[in-house]
Amino acid sequence: MVEIRRLTGEELKATLDAVARLRITVFRDWPYLYDGTPDYEARYLERYGETDGAVIVGAFDGAKLVGAATGEPLGDEVEAFRTPFEDRGFDPANIFYMAESVLDPAYRGRGIGHRFFDEREAHARDLGFRQAAFCAVVRPDDHPLKPVSYQPLDTFWRKRGYEKLEGVIVRFPWKDIDEPVETEKPMQVWFRSLAGD
Repeated sequence: MVEIRRLTGEELKATLDAVARLRITVFRDWPYLYDGTPDYEARYLERYGETDGAVIVGAFDGAKLVGAATGEPLGDEVEAFRTPFEDRGFDPANIFYMAESVLDPAYRGRGIGHRFFDEREAHARDLGFRQAAFCAVVRPDDHPLKPVSYQPLDTFWRKRGYEKLEGVIVRFPWKDIDEPVETEKPMQVWFRSLAGD
């Protein structure tokens, strides 16, 4: 039985190392192809422990973290994530940013992805946010590491009420598993209103 818990404050901070390990493992796969390190993860995730309004929705099998979804007010995100919104006239102070979702493959297909969105959206509403957004990496269809069986999550996200914000692209660097150095990756912004739910 998997338990889903919304973590903030000290509970959130205590979970960051486990989230880092999950990110390194899960994001190695398509489409992220992320070649992560514990040092980079510690620096990247540190901001969640320092941000009012940040949340981790954890999926636990007993004491083991098997999945996590993070989020924080977009106004507290790094500049690379805020600027594309500002350039299109959006005020980051009004948007809750749904950051990463990572789930051990053995636990997929059980509705946990929906719970990750449910809990983060509820957290955002509790904080007074009426808009939510996230980013999804964009890869070319002919990428040599793309699995033949890959199914994009667009249909799932649309069922959740999200649509692409056309032309709003975040660019953020990381090192791919087949690259010698970090390169910027384009990420498509998806957006929805939380009002009226």
